[in-house]
Amino acid sequence: MATNYDNRLVPFVAPALPVSPQDYLAQDFDKFNNILRLYFNQIDGVTQRLVAESNTLYAVYTVATLPSAVTLGKGARSFVSDALAPTFGATVVTGGAVATPVYSDGTNWKVG
Repeated sequence: MATNYDNRLVPFVAPALPVSPQDYLAQDFDKFNNILRLYFNQIDGVTQRLVAESNTLYAVYTVATLPSAVTLGKGARSFVSDALAPTFGATVVTGGAVATPVYSDGTNWKVG
């Protein structure tokens, strides 16, 4: 997978591996290793990004310290620890002590 400019993950295709030659040649082995190295580097990059995003998006925030709902985009999810009288679908308000999940509607963080 790779990223596009919308900050979404897009699929990448597994490489076509070369057919083994009848006789062993070091250059064929090196070519095979390079193809696999590039593919696994893509997998490592996606894995690292997913771990980083999950650590950010599912951290517990106060309402005041939530990342921007606009920047993270519609559908992003997080969790707050200081909501005031949360009502499902309402914009989350600080000042209370209620822990609740929140989601981005693309503009604001909403309770839910």
